[in-house]
Amino acid sequence: MSTATSYDLDVVVTRGGAVESIHRVSAAVVEGDALVGYARDPEHQAYWRSCAKPFQIMPFMESDGLDDLGWGPDQIALACASHGGEPEHVAIAGAMLAELGLEEGDLACGVTEPLSQRGQRLLRESGGRPTRLHNNCSGKHAAMLARARTAQWPTAGYDHLDHPVQQSIVCEVERWTGVQRSSMTIAQDGCGVPVFGLSLEAMARAFARLASSVRAGDEIPRRIVDAMLSNPFLVGGTDRFDTVLMEEVPGILCKIGAEGVHSAAILATGTGVAIKVEDGASRAQYPALLALLGHLGALPTSLPERLAEHVRRPVRDSRHEVVGEIVVRAMM
Repeated sequence: MSTATSYDLDVVVTRGGAVESIHRVSAAVVEGDALVGYARDPEHQAYWRSCAKPFQIMPFMESDGLDDLGWGPDQIALACASHGGEPEHVAIAGAMLAELGLEEGDLACGVTEPLSQRGQRLLRESGGRPTRLHNNCSGKHAAMLARARTAQWPTAGYDHLDHPVQQSIVCEVERWTGVQRSSMTIAQDGCGVPVFGLSLEAMARAFARLASSVRAGDEIPRRIVDAMLSNPFLVGGTDRFDTVLMEEVPGILCKIGAEGVHSAAILATGTGVAIKVEDGASRAQYPALLALLGHLGALPTSLPERLAEHVRRPVRDSRHEVVGEIVVRAMM
């Protein structure tokens, strides 16, 4: 790590010109399997959460099951998504289940409110209620059910670690992160399927390898990345950070995770990054990730307005007056 560049990505929250809160941020930057940058502790252990989704669909695609169903970029993008529960997301997830002869009740994820404000508003205006299809992981779960169905495995219990669907995913995560299962901490994710505890360096390594595989022309990684980059709305939604970043900055693949985890790949350089806000605060992860990408030269000098608003986010009182800001400490 002595030759790696150190960054200060800690995020501060100010009020009246004084620092009121500090969010500690660890990060890892990997190129060619080598750690080339870090913040705090690149060996910090965290759960990969939804950042793992591009790798969780790989066994399904490698089995040719996705192609046998005639599915394409829309279904791939939704399987990799932490979507906002908007009508477009719900429609694709529902159609995926219908093509399998399944229904919403077959999804093992729980019922949740849409994550995006637009999704919440449209659902409210329609007089509808949230369903499992509105869960931000419904696309991933539909793809897991499809993996079971096309492989002629039982669909019941597809969310359990001992099910073949999950066992194939564990092997895929091992391959891309370089971490053996015995060294992982495997628990249960928010949507009910297994989640993987890894170091930030291992997370960044997987995204670096993904970027390098795309540059080498490997088919399945290329199809996954192309689907996400060409359908950023399906990956997130109207007001979702990943969608905004991928729409505004070509060549960056990013994937949000819960509890302040984020992973990204800079395709032009084959660079993978992973960050973790140590207290899990989502308000800190966007400015921290943008600061790191800026340090790596992956962002334009003048940021588009939709991204710039995440770099220095205003803190407002109940009268909507600005009383402070959320910003990376090194940028104060």
